[in-house]
Amino acid sequence: MLTTEHRLDRPTRFRTDSKKLAEPTSIAPFETELNWMAIAWREDTLVANMFGYPSRRLAELALARIPGMPQSFCRVTPEGQVDDMPRWVANLIAKLKLYAAGEKVDFADTPLSLDHLTTFGARVIAACRRIPWGGTSTYGELAAECGSPGAARAVGSVMAKNRYPLIVPCHRVLATGGDLGGYSAPDGIKMKQRLLAMESASMAM
Repeated sequence: MLTTEHRLDRPTRFRTDSKKLAEPTSIAPFETELNWMAIAWREDTLVANMFGYPSRRLAELALARIPGMPQSFCRVTPEGQVDDMPRWVANLIAKLKLYAAGEKVDFADTPLSLDHLTTFGARVIAACRRIPWGGTSTYGELAAECGSPGAARAVGSVMAKNRYPLIVPCHRVLATGGDLGGYSAPDGIKMKQRLLAMESASMAM
């Protein structure tokens, strides 16, 4: 059965939509070759995911700090409660584990909640999702693709707040001239370099 998790340590209060609060939020933490990951979903839509944390607890706390996330949730353990999660969630967890192991994975069919984004932000997320495995783009190129040339900084802001790392591959977005730019996941630029090197290596195989 699903178990309700108690409030997290030193909870932060967020303003949330009452309709969304009525929908139960479930999370699943799991360990991978990129350390601990955790995903959160409501019904048939992914709400957020995190990766790269040294413990399950830290991965869960990273989810809880996202604006709009509830202070309590239902935790599902993939190894022991796989029947308690939707099939698409189980498939997503399997894909994330494969990705962490260096295998080429396509997340194009993962349903994402974009309610927190502006129209421009949603276009940026869609454009980023189209960057292929092993490929890269720049903040300026994404801005142009979204119909807003010169809005590179705005694209960078959307990427910095990306709730779906790996699934929305913001690690593939570089600054002009090939500079890596920023990366907000644990280990920052080192993790971005690791992901790009991993994808590049798999393309050469």
